[in-house]
Amino acid sequence: FEKPLYNWLFKYSIKVAVMHQILDSHKEEQIVPLFRLGFRPFFLLGALFSCLAMLGWLGQLNGWFALPGIGNPIWWHAHEMLFGFGAAIVAGFLLTAVQNWTAHPGVRSWPLALVVGLWALPRCLLPWLGEDNIILMALDLAWLPLCAWFLAKPIIMTRQWRNLFFVPLLLILTLLNGATWLWRDDWNTVEHLLITAVLLFTTLIAVMGGRVIPFFTARGTGQEKAPPSPWLERGALASLWLILLLWLLPDSWTNSLYMVPLYIVAAGLHLGRQLRWRPGTTLAQPLLWSLHLAYLFIPLGLLALAAQAAGLPLSLSLASHLLSAGCMGTMILGMIARVSLGHSGRALHVGRRITMAFALVIVSALVRVLIPLYWPTLTLTGWNLSGWSWIAAYGLFVWVYTPILTRPRVDGRPG
Repeated sequence: FEKPLYNWLFKYSIKVAVMHQILDSHKEEQIVPLFRLGFRPFFLLGALFSCLAMLGWLGQLNGWFALPGIGNPIWWHAHEMLFGFGAAIVAGFLLTAVQNWTAHPGVRSWPLALVVGLWALPRCLLPWLGEDNIILMALDLAWLPLCAWFLAKPIIMTRQWRNLFFVPLLLILTLLNGATWLWRDDWNTVEHLLITAVLLFTTLIAVMGGRVIPFFTARGTGQEKAPPSPWLERGALASLWLILLLWLLPDSWTNSLYMVPLYIVAAGLHLGRQLRWRPGTTLAQPLLWSLHLAYLFIPLGLLALAAQAAGLPLSLSLASHLLSAGCMGTMILGMIARVSLGHSGRALHVGRRITMAFALVIVSALVRVLIPLYWPTLTLTGWNLSGWSWIAAYGLFVWVYTPILTRPRVDGRPG
């Protein structure tokens, strides 16, 4: 009796799955491909926006033009690259990943278009309506909590508590965004808030990197996944969480000599963590070495913060750009290149243009830091080289991936 019943249940489950797939495919055809899953609009428009925002920064920096609504171009540049570009990519990644975590359909169609619209409107209008526009500030503070809601709902329904911590991270990011709007005229406070946001992104990258980089490396190289060291994993992440917590405190002593040992220990732990992932085996695969090099900027950035806190001639801006332009910029490009291929049903292989893009984004980070550090008289040249390298890197992504992200999956599946 048990065997026939088992066979019937198996065939019935297959039938239900096939019917569900057909229904999903029928619904999917009614949705514009760009809005079929979160990674599509946020990756494409986020990358495109980063090119335009960088061009706007270079234009103001060199005196080519002035944006009528921007009184403080430095604030606008930093704010838009973090809370405009960086947050958009994080939102696209999380709204896509939650479907895999929970087996519930991710946000799509008009609700996704609404979130994207709330993100895009402040990006488009801020340069013209200005930093004092309360409506723009309200719009800019609305879209991330909406993303958090779409993220939290399926996680709570399926009790995936391990992934619930991303929800408060999005809310903290919203609070930091709001604080940068309110205190934009106080540069010391704003700089502290912006670097705190950079550390929040870095912590998120460290958490997600630990989950995916060893797995991707093992899968791409045909080797067994590197076994994690529990004490190293806990120590590396705990040290970064502690640094972030201290930067979140309003009167923290993050630039003092007392922080130097913590920065150095955290850098050593993250370097040791990464070396266990066998980065040397990835040299022939751009989709892998780009992620490893991106992660390497975490210990480099932490060591730079240690040097700055120790009183060495290194500004907070230079130190933080190792984490923002280096870690964030490279990791984002490597991840969106890979995720876009996987979730569109394509082979995980990139050509020369995207390989060049990976190299250019790393060059962008290095010249942004090294030229002003070692050749201060060429600082403006370094900023320009960095900006144009960034535009070329993400411009190549937009060029190659626009047809991928705006067309249906090649295997006909939903998503």
